[in-house]
Amino acid sequence: MAVHIFFKALVLATKQFRLKNGWVLSSHIAMSMMLALFPFALFTVSLAGAVTEVSAQSIDIEYVLDLLFGSWPAAVADPIKGEVVAVLQNSGLRLVTFSGIVTLYFASNGVDAVRLAMVSAYREEDRRPYWKARLICVVLVILGGLGLLAAALFEVLLPLSIRYLAEQIPGMNECFVATWENGLNGILVLTVPLAAVFVSHLALPDRLHRLTEIGAGAVFTVVLWWAAGLGFAYYVASFAQYSATYAGLAGAMVALVFLYLNAAILILGAELNGALMSLREEAQG
Repeated sequence: MAVHIFFKALVLATKQFRLKNGWVLSSHIAMSMMLALFPFALFTVSLAGAVTEVSAQSIDIEYVLDLLFGSWPAAVADPIKGEVVAVLQNSGLRLVTFSGIVTLYFASNGVDAVRLAMVSAYREEDRRPYWKARLICVVLVILGGLGLLAAALFEVLLPLSIRYLAEQIPGMNECFVATWENGLNGILVLTVPLAAVFVSHLALPDRLHRLTEIGAGAVFTVVLWWAAGLGFAYYVASFAQYSATYAGLAGAMVALVFLYLNAAILILGAELNGALMSLREEAQG
């Protein structure tokens, strides 16, 4: 992709973001995700408890929470993780049928808000019936929880395999093993958001797009997310005084502002893909 085409599409995407009230839609997504985030965390760790009960392999809940919030600034993630752990200490890891259904519904609301943004960004009209669109959102929530559990299980089993190989192969020293173990979490934390963005761009719009059509916006989104996470962490640590303004609600407000920023970046990435597709269509006459 030529650089000038990318920047031309980015300018067009920024314009469309403003014309479509992207900041207003970002606030809707942020509030929906805020309402869905805690239920999704509980749903995921409850799935972990169910997997632990029916299998011989135990899954460390800390691994799951680290994968879910690993790319977030500590000031945003720590209060939410603390509340999840506190709830689990009182209720355990069993997934109660009724509460599980309610949790699944609220978590799917956040995905449905992203669906509306994706459809608008790709300049489509969602012709799917409501039940089908909602079912897609529910399935994505379940797959997201199972994906996090698979990644957590992978994080447990791979270091064990590497240590076993190190014992069998004399050339593999402890330094190599330690490097693998320390770098594995970082790789997974980077991969999980990227996979989530790609799945969102593939499954949520009205029609299925090719990877070449969604790749630029997806990578752009993840890169900006990481930059925004670093910048927001510095801002909260150096300048922000949320506790002075919101008192006991400071943790929730920090998370809400962070989700608002991430939602805007997600919409902008989708608008970038839509702009690139429009430019390609213009170039083809």
